[in-house]
Amino acid sequence: MTERLFIPDLRALDPARLDWQPFHPGIEVHHLYQNEGGPSAAFLRYQPGAKVARHRHTGFEHIFVLSGSQEDERGYYRAGALVVNPPGSAHNVASAEGCVVLVIWEKPVEFEPG
Repeated sequence: MTERLFIPDLRALDPARLDWQPFHPGIEVHHLYQNEGGPSAAFLRYQPGAKVARHRHTGFEHIFVLSGSQEDERGYYRAGALVVNPPGSAHNVASAEGCVVLVIWEKPVEFEPG
């Protein structure tokens, strides 16, 4: 990212206007910035029923649910929720109804075998 990014109101974000790329089965990504081994931020769009396999956080992860809902072993998160996962934590993520989230990673995640 070489220019400043400004979004005046995340609640008014139109996901249809973003350039989505495949991420995981049923999930698309729009990267805001990406640094090999360092901080990254992206919007993720989950189709209904999409899941992310169990993964461990090597740094902080911040998730802001913009629309729909997602869940993990610790809870169910609706639009407007902010979840901060600390380094060393691990979880599976799913979205029964589909959702759009803003995710900020301090460091990359590590997917667990299985």
